[in-house]
Amino acid sequence: MKSLKLYGKRDIRYEEATKPAIEKQDDVIVKVKAVGICGSDISRYMKLGPYEEGMIFGHEFSGVVEKVGRAVVQLKPGDRVTGCPALYCGKCESCKKSEYARCEKLTVIGSTYPGAFAEYVKLPAENFVKIPADVDFDAASMVEPSSVVIHGLYKTMMHPGAEVAIMGSGNIGLLAVQWANIFGAKKIYAIDIDNEKLAIAKALGASATINPKDGPVHEQLMTLTEGRGVDVAVEAAGSIVTSAQVFSLCKKGGSVVFLGIPYGDVNVERFYFEKIVRNELKVYGSWNAISAPFPGKEWETSLQFMASGQLKVDGLITHRLSLKEGPEIFEQIANKVPGIGKVIFYPEI
Repeated sequence: MKSLKLYGKRDIRYEEATKPAIEKQDDVIVKVKAVGICGSDISRYMKLGPYEEGMIFGHEFSGVVEKVGRAVVQLKPGDRVTGCPALYCGKCESCKKSEYARCEKLTVIGSTYPGAFAEYVKLPAENFVKIPADVDFDAASMVEPSSVVIHGLYKTMMHPGAEVAIMGSGNIGLLAVQWANIFGAKKIYAIDIDNEKLAIAKALGASATINPKDGPVHEQLMTLTEGRGVDVAVEAAGSIVTSAQVFSLCKKGGSVVFLGIPYGDVNVERFYFEKIVRNELKVYGSWNAISAPFPGKEWETSLQFMASGQLKVDGLITHRLSLKEGPEIFEQIANKVPGIGKVIFYPEI
């Protein structure tokens, strides 16, 4: 079968791979219809390299059930599904408490287990969620990043009438803008250095936008909020700079949730750090997109709001490509070619 394998930093190859086979009684093989590039895929491609050289890459996907193990009763060939890529050990202290996102050996496909940049992918039956008829494969491939966002927002107890600041207007930030609206936020402030991304955030429901190039972010926000700050600040950029700045955006007693992953040391100036202490902020780290019962309410909720039309992802997709075009688009992203948002591969073409 056709696939994309990661061999090293900036070394991804379009190659033939062995089609997965049923080995365990709960195995399910899915024919991949759509699979997206995740921000973490870009970081591994550009900065970290693979967990295992030559592993089939990718983990955000949807498709059609091809074959199931003999113990699988909830799925059958022909079912339309999206797949949770996370694999937990089930034995550690966290897993015994059903805190799967905190599993000591948590991994995802595409790292040490073959991923979804391929014509077929295999996972346990419990990792699949059926897709409603009115959710297409493109949208369903983005249930995983949507679930990443809502997993973090659930921690904050965001409530109707809240004011929310979201740092970063990449795919995660743009999903966060929409989820904040769904949660009933009164005001949503999108923050990014790219005015084109800010325009998309505004179109998706941001009340106002802030570009750090126009002045210190906290000063601009305090002007917009008449000195109050926000109830919830979301770090969705994964930048070492914004990971410190985000503490200056909340009102006293507010919440900060980290969705982004800064690949570097975060140096927090005294001004920002004191906001945590003096404003008695609640700071949440958020990892992955899973909860109990596995894979978690994040997945069903994402599909529910995609089906209702309240969570829109089509406008985030800028490129729809074949796997053969993978090496080229990854290199374009690494070279910061403008105009590239969400990239979806169709392994069939």
